[in-house]
Amino acid sequence: MDIATTTIMQYLADMLLPFMRISGLFASMVGLSAKTVPPTTRALLTLFLTLIIMPVIPPVPIPAAEVFSVGTFLLVIQQLIIGIALGFLSNMVLNTFVLAGQIVALQTGLGFASIVDPVNGINVPAVGQFYLILATLLFWALDGHLAMIRMVVMSFEAFPIGEAWFAPEQFRDIAHWAGWMFISAVTISLAPIVSLLIVNLAFGVMTKAAPQLNIFSIGFAIAQIMGLLIIWLTLDNLTHHFEVMWDRAQQMMCQLVLVCP
Repeated sequence: MDIATTTIMQYLADMLLPFMRISGLFASMVGLSAKTVPPTTRALLTLFLTLIIMPVIPPVPIPAAEVFSVGTFLLVIQQLIIGIALGFLSNMVLNTFVLAGQIVALQTGLGFASIVDPVNGINVPAVGQFYLILATLLFWALDGHLAMIRMVVMSFEAFPIGEAWFAPEQFRDIAHWAGWMFISAVTISLAPIVSLLIVNLAFGVMTKAAPQLNIFSIGFAIAQIMGLLIIWLTLDNLTHHFEVMWDRAQQMMCQLVLVCP
């Protein structure tokens, strides 16, 4: 059986460009973008998903002679950016909780306890890493990975390969949406901050009333204990904050792939 060269080139184009878009998603998505995930595992998952969705997306409009041209290279970069943009939104959701944990750790004096973040490879406060682990577990429990795969599949309808691309307004919306990370982080850490402010105010009143007690010599240890207690008492709100932030991220991704009103 003879297979024409044009057929082989067309098959390569139909597989290469979707593969690059999904690779961009997995390279920046929660969980799979971690440094602890072997690149081979990530590549096999990308190839598996590409082979699944290839039959349901239209053929790539690239002539067989231009598969290895500069134009195809630019299309590859476009597919990577689309996938990275979708995965970036999910990463911002988890970084919200990392930032909230760092704020709480600095206010409670627990920032001295730091460990290496396996995702980013940098030292972060243990409280931030604790919040990150909880948020990651919630992401998998709420089928966030399935939602991300659904979004990247729908993106092939909104942005057919070689026919559509992000508008400048959409890049601006992504940058503005990232600002929600700081707003939500402050909202999550607001209860611990106010509680510790009351504790420190009580120490100040006690020191003013009885200077000979030297409250500040034991205040640091008490602030740490109160910080751990406050973190434990506010864990119930973590699920609610994650659901709100994740719903907002899904709405933003829907707007990017043009499937939401």
